[in-house]
Amino acid sequence: MGKTVKLGEFTGEILEDKYNPLIKRREVIVRIAHIGKSTPSRGLIRHEIAKIYGVEVEKVYVREIKTEYGMGVSNATVHIYDSVERAKQFEPPHIIKRNEYASQSYQLEQMMKEQGMG
Repeated sequence: MGKTVKLGEFTGEILEDKYNPLIKRREVIVRIAHIGKSTPSRGLIRHEIAKIYGVEVEKVYVREIKTEYGMGVSNATVHIYDSVERAKQFEPPHIIKRNEYASQSYQLEQMMKEQGMG
């Protein structure tokens, strides 16, 4: 069993956490239970993983979220880089764009919740 973590309203378990010294990044696989709810957003996962590992959001990239059909469980593959420059060298442009957009959406959602609009 891996380490249990809290991702917003969801509970996750870190299945794999290894450091790749060549690329200078941590490669994490987290299993997230979301029974009866929709798959957690990329923005939520990105921000919560950044909090758990104590790094800036710009260094965290969610590569993929795979939901097991009919299970209410997803596995997210996340890369955490030592530096933002390193991330921009190794992550494909579409992954960078997808994560930046997800972060903006997540921040907007949080602001709306705080103001009682969400």
